[in-house]
Amino acid sequence: MPQLSKDARLEADYLLRRLQKGELLSLPHSRPMPSIEARVHELRINDKNRIWRINYRIDEDAIILVEIFAKNTRQTPVKVIEAAQQPLRTCDQVVGG
Repeated sequence: MPQLSKDARLEADYLLRRLQKGELLSLPHSRPMPSIEARVHELRINDKNRIWRINYRIDEDAIILVEIFAKNTRQTPVKVIEAAQQPLRTCDQVVGG
């Protein structure tokens, strides 16, 4: 489990609540992540000594949190992209099947 500071957890909670209320967020808080999937976005949470990313997808009836990681490089690592894609495939198979 990632160790976000209290302030970072509060910011993430605030942004997720805005999404739950139907608000669409854009930069600097969120950006699309088509490298994972067309409907996936990334919340950007600045912490004391780290920059956290929360990959999420908004479905009709849910916000699916896919991956939470500390961003250390300019590009999202391939390992993170692949780790985020797997639960979405599983979710889509369950819902579709």
